[in-house]
Amino acid sequence: MIGWNGSCGGLFAFYDHRLMKIFQSARFLPAILPLVMLSSARAAKPNIIMIMADDMGYETVGANGSDDYKTPHIDAMAKRGMRFTNAFANPICTPSRVKLMTGKANVRNYTFFGKLDRGQKTVGNYFRDAGYKTCISGKWQLGEKTDAPSHFGFDQSCLWQLKRGNSHTIDGKKYDSRHTSPDLSINGVKKEFRNGEFGPDVCVDFIEKFLEANKEDQFFVYYPMILPHCPFVPTPGTPDYDPKSPGSPTYKGDAKYFKNMVAHVDQLVGRIVSKVDELGLSENTLIVFTGDNGTDSPVVTSLNGKPIAGGKGKADHDSGVRTPFFAAMPGTVQAGEVSHELVDFSDLLPTFCELAKIDTSVDKNLDGVSLLPTLTGNGERKKPWSYLFYSRNDATQSASSVVVRNATHLVYRKGGPGKKIQFFDCSVPYARKLQKQADLGEDARKVYAELAEVVERYDGQYQSDLSEAAVKEWQKKIKGGKKKKK
Repeated sequence: MIGWNGSCGGLFAFYDHRLMKIFQSARFLPAILPLVMLSSARAAKPNIIMIMADDMGYETVGANGSDDYKTPHIDAMAKRGMRFTNAFANPICTPSRVKLMTGKANVRNYTFFGKLDRGQKTVGNYFRDAGYKTCISGKWQLGEKTDAPSHFGFDQSCLWQLKRGNSHTIDGKKYDSRHTSPDLSINGVKKEFRNGEFGPDVCVDFIEKFLEANKEDQFFVYYPMILPHCPFVPTPGTPDYDPKSPGSPTYKGDAKYFKNMVAHVDQLVGRIVSKVDELGLSENTLIVFTGDNGTDSPVVTSLNGKPIAGGKGKADHDSGVRTPFFAAMPGTVQAGEVSHELVDFSDLLPTFCELAKIDTSVDKNLDGVSLLPTLTGNGERKKPWSYLFYSRNDATQSASSVVVRNATHLVYRKGGPGKKIQFFDCSVPYARKLQKQADLGEDARKVYAELAEVVERYDGQYQSDLSEAAVKEWQKKIKGGKKKKK
């Protein structure tokens, strides 16, 4: 019996290369040609691997000018693909993950930290519905139900924090559960690793096995990394690493280990790229690397000789939202190019789907703009501004932050409609300057008006795409929170 997973691709290849020689008679062609055409159509569909580091800002990558970190494998992606200088995430993880998964600004569909509305169609759903084999491995933080990864479109999953909580108890003491001696959920089943395993390595082991098993099929892999989020710990191969450790007893840890963690991020990226190359799939696989927000606050990094303090949590400052962004696909993505195009996480879903020729027209509310014209150098991409809605624990509009930026300026509002909108010159990265309304020239006033209009436009779309069930859940939590405050 021929199994579907991995062996059907061999069957199609057999039809391609052998049957046409065996069956020369024209009477067999009507039966053969559909198989040949199907095989060709499959080969034309690209694979996608999306890698997202956790708490690793723009300034931490060598290719971007970091003086403190060596990232040779990520730097190699810049040479074989494209490097972006103006990519922006949300300032913390869950909002970024919701935005990436749905292709929508958080103002439309965000409820509260650690959740993704089960009524949303995700990039995983799009690709699985299109016949792709799908995998997610790494950090989840998008809902506690065991079936959540499958519900959102992933066939295979290896995840930390599918169930909320950062720690586990060993011998009566609490330790962080993501690094050494990790607790992970493999396809929804919790597994405790206690034999010297390192959680981030286990996640990449899982991805490599998935790639091997599905090399004859089209696949979509989403790798939201565990590293280099705190606690800052020694990594395998470094002098202080202890494989017998039960995990870190603290949340932050010593920031001196952050450099080790960035180096390990780079090694894991290198493993994935090498596996794709080994399988002969590099020219048919788009690999993207980015980060979910800025670097954590205890970390100070030298970028082109300038000290950059980590600003995770700051919505209006580059240190909180400017992230590394690289894309590589030899023969498709322009090699060695640097783009200054505006990019945010809503752009990823439409980019991946356009490359794979997956129709997204059923959803009229996608906010992203495909990067494919920029990546390939074919056509024109129009994204005059990028919109960010940020709320962490309290998802009410009054507790939010809103940022709209173009290449040179941004507007920022802390709080809901009616609150003051500030205007900044952000033409120099990490050096925003507040612009007083009275001092603005005609051109600057025009820019301010354009960006402020975007703020007002999205104000009317607050939670407009949430499912009825998510709205009820959100209302219940908000009501309960108000009672507690009293």
